[in-house]
Amino acid sequence: MANPNAGRRLLPLLSTPHKGGRSALTCQFRCGNACAHDVANTTENAYFGDVVKEALSRRGVLRAGALGAIVAGVGMAGAAPALADEPEAAAAKGGSHGGGNSSDLRFTPVAPNKEDALSVPNGYKSSVVVRWGDPVLPDAPAFDFDNQTADAQNKQFGYNCDYVTLFPMGRDRALLWVNHEYTDESLMFRGYTGGAAATEEQIKIALAAHGGSIVEIERSGNSGQWKLVTKGRRRYNRRVTAQTKMKFSGPAAGSSLLKTAADPQGGTPVGMLNNCAGGTTPWGTVLTAEENFDQYFVNGDKVPEAQKPYITRYTITTGTPSSSRRFDRIEERFDLAKHPNEANRFGWIVEIDPFDPDSTPVKRTALGRFKHEAATTTLSRDRHLVVYMGDDSRFEYIYKFVSKDRYVSGYDRHNRALLDEGTLYVAKFTGDSPASEIDGSGKLPADGGFDGSGEWIPLVSGDKSFVEGMSAEEVLVYTRTAADKVGATKMDRPEDIERNPVTGGVYVALTNNTNRTPAQADEANPRSANKHGHILEIVERNNDAGEKKFAWSLPLVCGDPKDPNTYFAGYDKTKVSPISCPDNVTFDKDGNLWISTDGNALGTNDGLFVMPVKGKERGHLRQFLTVPLGAETCGPLVTSDQRSVFVAVQHPGELDGASPENPASRWPDGDQPRPSVAVVWHGQNKKIGS
Repeated sequence: MANPNAGRRLLPLLSTPHKGGRSALTCQFRCGNACAHDVANTTENAYFGDVVKEALSRRGVLRAGALGAIVAGVGMAGAAPALADEPEAAAAKGGSHGGGNSSDLRFTPVAPNKEDALSVPNGYKSSVVVRWGDPVLPDAPAFDFDNQTADAQNKQFGYNCDYVTLFPMGRDRALLWVNHEYTDESLMFRGYTGGAAATEEQIKIALAAHGGSIVEIERSGNSGQWKLVTKGRRRYNRRVTAQTKMKFSGPAAGSSLLKTAADPQGGTPVGMLNNCAGGTTPWGTVLTAEENFDQYFVNGDKVPEAQKPYITRYTITTGTPSSSRRFDRIEERFDLAKHPNEANRFGWIVEIDPFDPDSTPVKRTALGRFKHEAATTTLSRDRHLVVYMGDDSRFEYIYKFVSKDRYVSGYDRHNRALLDEGTLYVAKFTGDSPASEIDGSGKLPADGGFDGSGEWIPLVSGDKSFVEGMSAEEVLVYTRTAADKVGATKMDRPEDIERNPVTGGVYVALTNNTNRTPAQADEANPRSANKHGHILEIVERNNDAGEKKFAWSLPLVCGDPKDPNTYFAGYDKTKVSPISCPDNVTFDKDGNLWISTDGNALGTNDGLFVMPVKGKERGHLRQFLTVPLGAETCGPLVTSDQRSVFVAVQHPGELDGASPENPASRWPDGDQPRPSVAVVWHGQNKKIGS
């Protein structure tokens, strides 16, 4: 095949240098060239690499049906939070490091490749469930690449797709929620040269293509294939966009820090932006995480001087206008010279009810404000709701929230208030090996593993701040600054966080951090210039999510297995697949860890991998699929009957120099690349991995 990049030139607005495996296009449109900016965290807190040195419910029949479907094996694995007795049972089986049976995963790994296709193991099939521009609302027009309108996009499936979750409605139907993280206008529109020159209609289309979609899907026959429902009422289908009316709840709602001229009460924000990972609640709602919101604003240099340290902490520049999209040309709220508090209204966890298309999305302020990744819920042993969250930037932190009151099964009205009052914590890590044993090469210390202990440090509980010099409202709106002040541990881009439904262990994807210097490398970050990332495992005391103390370890240090600077939980590295830049994680019901990647720095396409975390197969990582050229693997989701794996194929064809006139990918339809959600199943309807 001819080189798809031959003869292409880099667009002028995409000439900023970038690092790692991502293209300049991805760096520009996804995160506003975050790696090209100075590190926002300039505190003296310990780096992660310095630690050694110092059951769904429903207000009606459908949600009851969804619970039944999950029990019957149709729902997503890990959808319901772990019940109070599960950690104790897991501990009896040996915990996350314990024995148990070896994994029964039996498939030939997909080889690393550069194919413009969704590559799956022999014996498996795949198909697209829904793609950018597919009709969501019944009156949506068919997608027409060269005749797009904002009105059409408001009714169609949005652009890039990230977090995916499923709400079953019986055995063969379900609601699929998908985040639309960001737009890449240079691939969406012919001749695009930047927001300053874009048409107003193009900017309006981009606003509409952000947010999320709820679509009804159905099983195809008795297989693991699922398809978009295209006929009938589809009463739950919905688009949520950057222009959807929302509301704040929790302790910071109504704060002066959230008030604007358009919303003098500080209670009704508009829209959500850059939604990346997420989670679900025990009462059957979506929690979706706003991440790189900073890139949408201009004129940060014109905010009041007292506010500048806080906005720069979120990488909003106080120099020249930072946004390439120029949403401010359509809505002046994106101009911080006129509305300096508008940026404070983004960076939250947003709760959305998939079963009520008329409901108002809620930004839950008790969960803090940062560049959110994940909102994974579970229950503590005494049934308090616990939410794990990451802050996806270099040298940022890991958080968890523990509700004040207990979860009561079936008491929907009570449970919905759990996210409004509780304690927000940030993690601090300590290693257990002498610094002399860590040389920056990735060589294991004498005790045979990268591990240590840690604690959750309280930041705020209701209207009580635990951070000196900051009110509760300030802690919740400027959470990064609060975490700085209590000495939280700097991490390497904390991405998705999930709790193992079998062992109770909590797993964190740390994508990479090429900015760490050799002097910052020690037990928890065993390599300097970490371009491949690693997986962190947390086991809380008594295996109880409500505890403040925990043990931690690194079961996976990513990269080429032939590189001595990698570690696969002690498994034979001649038998594992290479992996780089872990991003999203999930579990199947057997407790196997599934890992999707973003920005593979090994030179091949991103993919989805699976690794047992207990027994003889612990560390035996294998590649299950690869995504097309230029794409990132998102999602993923394994149904609890283990007959289907959903993946979001984000930004296919997003390679340097690509354009609609000369696309780098033609997936999935042989024409312009279209971000899509795909499903993979066994050709003989066997369990995934058989």
